[in-house]
Amino acid sequence: MERKPPSRQQVFTLLVQIGRKDGDGLPKAATGAALLCYANGVDEAEAVRETVAVLKQADLAPLDVTGYGTAAEREAAGHDIGADERELMDRALAENAVIVAHMTPYYGDDDKTH
Repeated sequence: MERKPPSRQQVFTLLVQIGRKDGDGLPKAATGAALLCYANGVDEAEAVRETVAVLKQADLAPLDVTGYGTAAEREAAGHDIGADERELMDRALAENAVIVAHMTPYYGDDDKTH
């Protein structure tokens, strides 16, 4: 009987900037939004690809993705990760999913969080 190698899946924290697109569900006056996402992958590049694909399927227009690493990488950088955030990360891993944890709409060029 062959042994299956352990999963190398990890959860990455991603900040995705999205633009406007018909049917995107953003507030009418918004010019775009920032989405805080947790996504799993064997590396950050795979997590980014999966996140962008899921957002496009949801009729969103991803423009830019900033990766903040795994929970361990973030903690090593001094980030405080609360129980709620850790729960969402665990869910992303368990469900092999992209979790959008928070959405902040942008309004106008100067005021980013109206």
